[in-house]
Amino acid sequence: MKSARRRPAGTPSRDRSRQLRTARGAGARRGLLAIASALAAALVLGGCSFPLPLPTPSATHGTVEPSIAAGAPEGLEDFYSQQVDWTSCESGFQCGNVRVPLDYADPASGHIALAAIKLPSRGTKQGSLLVNPGGPGGSGFDFVKDAGRTHFTDKLRSAFDLVGFDPRGVKRSAPVTCQSDAERDASRQKVYQFDTDAGIEAALADNKAIFDQCVEKTGPILAHIDTVSAAKDLDILRAVMNDAKLNYLGYSYGTFLGSTYASLFPNNVGRLVLDGAVDPSISNEDLTSGQAKAFEKAIHSYVAECLSQKSCPLQGTVEQGVQEIRDLITSVNETPRTANDGRLVTGPAFVNGFITPLYDDASWPALTQALDAALGGDVSPMLRIADLAADREPNGSYSSNSTFAFNAINCLDYPMVSDTAGMRAEAARLMVDSPTLGYFFAYGGINCKGWPYKNTRTPGPVEYKGEAPIVVIGTTGDPATPLEWAESLRQQLGNASLLTWKGEGHTAYGRSNSCVSNAVDGYLVDGKLPQDGLSC
Repeated sequence: MKSARRRPAGTPSRDRSRQLRTARGAGARRGLLAIASALAAALVLGGCSFPLPLPTPSATHGTVEPSIAAGAPEGLEDFYSQQVDWTSCESGFQCGNVRVPLDYADPASGHIALAAIKLPSRGTKQGSLLVNPGGPGGSGFDFVKDAGRTHFTDKLRSAFDLVGFDPRGVKRSAPVTCQSDAERDASRQKVYQFDTDAGIEAALADNKAIFDQCVEKTGPILAHIDTVSAAKDLDILRAVMNDAKLNYLGYSYGTFLGSTYASLFPNNVGRLVLDGAVDPSISNEDLTSGQAKAFEKAIHSYVAECLSQKSCPLQGTVEQGVQEIRDLITSVNETPRTANDGRLVTGPAFVNGFITPLYDDASWPALTQALDAALGGDVSPMLRIADLAADREPNGSYSSNSTFAFNAINCLDYPMVSDTAGMRAEAARLMVDSPTLGYFFAYGGINCKGWPYKNTRTPGPVEYKGEAPIVVIGTTGDPATPLEWAESLRQQLGNASLLTWKGEGHTAYGRSNSCVSNAVDGYLVDGKLPQDGLSC
């Protein structure tokens, strides 16, 4: 959910060469799928297959049924009753733009367009299933476009139109825009010494320059990309899909978006699945602490598995193997290395590459290869993984704005400790939470100190009074959204069921086992609620 962060870093960054992904960010699902695919390709070149082209759906004009439009909140009637023109796109998909208010406090002040993509149902359609892959800053449009035909089961695809969308501020939907690609590269190679006042001041000065660019290039939407506004957009999306109730699958940050929706529109909740749950009741600092502990646990799990393989470059016991990794990270952080392409690999950049495969244990072999190379003096493979996490293409271009959207959304959603004494105290605690990564999780408050817009939310338990039960999923070895967060969210929602996957990596549905997929499909398609406490 909120996408894993903390670094020595000062700028907004999803790959965080100056900032690790944080609790809330936890990594967009589509991005993780793309990374997993790329890492798998790096391990072995398999045979290629090319699917037969599917029939291209014709353009349609979506007209909202009067009974659905009648439920619009006062002042938003035009948005709820709008006609969306769905046109053929992306070889078998339909694309459309949905108007939503720029500012819900003043709907008449202007609007923005949300980009949406629909993969039509393959069977008897029950309705639409809206999906969010996480972030914040992840593209639901790309998730459905790239993984809609492979990530979801045949049963689910037969019952629903799959609908992905870019939330406000993300990629195609009034995107947060700040730096050029070259400037982003330069920012990712900077390091700040936060144990000195001068280091903190240098980071704040650089951030101020970036913030000014964001304001200039993005415009007024920058003040209105908070999660509450995004949840209100979700209800307009529901209406223009002609669904009386929202059916929704949210991963990671998408669970935060989903639980926010449930609190705002309890009577409009249909079937919601929240996978890789974020706990909305805890502070930014507690989220960071929880994630630091979870990553430390995941590192130990990875090392234990690595040591069981002949190809593992680590030696000794699990603790000795973990210490080898700590020593390697410290060495790179103290003396940055140069990759084969001439770019500088700093400690934060190296750590971003290191943590990314921990999101999916299918990528652990690629991490082993990158560690083997780094221990031998070649940090280029680890930088390549960090590039994948940052959506940096081999030609130096960046394919998304997730870095900037991530930071801008979090700054509105969370108040953060940003005074020097408070951040240094937090850094000391984080080193206890994660001796391996605590240093890189610290000083996150710098990313929002001086942000031109005040945060709009105070963390607190979510309140849900709807009649429709919600499914919450947690994974025992999740490094980004610890299982405890799913357990807490289930309790806050009340009318909910908790499903636990005993596995490693971030989130469950689409990458776990048939027990999970059957339980989720049974709920979404057949309306059968999984037994609360079911463990798969």
